[in-house]
Amino acid sequence: MKWCEISIHTTHEAVEAISYICHENGASGVVIEDPKDLYRVWDTEYGEVYELNPDDYPKDGVIIKAYLPVTSSLVENIEAIKEAINNLVQYDIDLGRNSVQVNEVNEEDWATAWKKYYHPVKVSERITIVPTWEEYEPERKDEMIVELDPGMAFGTGTHPTTVMCIKALEKVVEEGMHVIDVGTGSGILSIVCAKLGAGKVDAYDLDEVAVNSAKMNIELNKVSNIVTVKQNNLLENITGQADVIVANLLAEIILRFIDDAYLKLKKNGWFVTSGIIKTKQKEIEERLVKAGFTIEEVLQMEDWVAIIAKK
Repeated sequence: MKWCEISIHTTHEAVEAISYICHENGASGVVIEDPKDLYRVWDTEYGEVYELNPDDYPKDGVIIKAYLPVTSSLVENIEAIKEAINNLVQYDIDLGRNSVQVNEVNEEDWATAWKKYYHPVKVSERITIVPTWEEYEPERKDEMIVELDPGMAFGTGTHPTTVMCIKALEKVVEEGMHVIDVGTGSGILSIVCAKLGAGKVDAYDLDEVAVNSAKMNIELNKVSNIVTVKQNNLLENITGQADVIVANLLAEIILRFIDDAYLKLKKNGWFVTSGIIKTKQKEIEERLVKAGFTIEEVLQMEDWVAIIAKK
């Protein structure tokens, strides 16, 4: 099968939104070439366990490469992606260069090329994300290994928003807690919660591709007895209350269900949100406080923030 590679040169701020747009319009994989990955320092006590090639990254901005199968609807899908990206300016999202290139690639090239961007990464003192095709030996006895195959859903665990979410979950998740993961993607945050001791995790995503990917990764990590994945739009039609709600989504989407999250949390429950570009931090914080939350801590990496709020 032939595949079409769409390369979009944009900004860090637009990465999450454009990745989502590509998947919504038929992309079967997304690679993010971020030059900040070349210099990122995770912590003084640990770091990435592999080296990156600077030649694979742009000099400025970010390049998102999406892969679509060459079918009769390819041209229509490409135009839909371009139009949706241009419409992001309505949400005050900086698109940067917003240049788009289209190339054709063979299936064999696509199936292996993107894997060079994804290797074992320590995202905290205790948690290491390991792709299924890599060999890795734990460096400490209490190290938690999360095996992941991102497949067709984005969320490899290396993006700052995901790293901050994981660090926040380490602070709030306790033995036996009930967690709701909104917009689970590859399932990584649900898996982390299960490994941290959560007794029950309900993972939801609107995208069927993400749901299937999350189910596969949850089985891979042997936590299917704890994590249940279902297709659902945010917190709609969800009954009962949880101890923790985590959402690594765009700020615009988080704003839609802050009030609902408050209602779906038990007293003293935790709301962990990430995917928030720095310029949207104040707006999110104000809405959280208005809903009744107390902001306990704000984490920051590069241009992104994560917020830990308590009911």
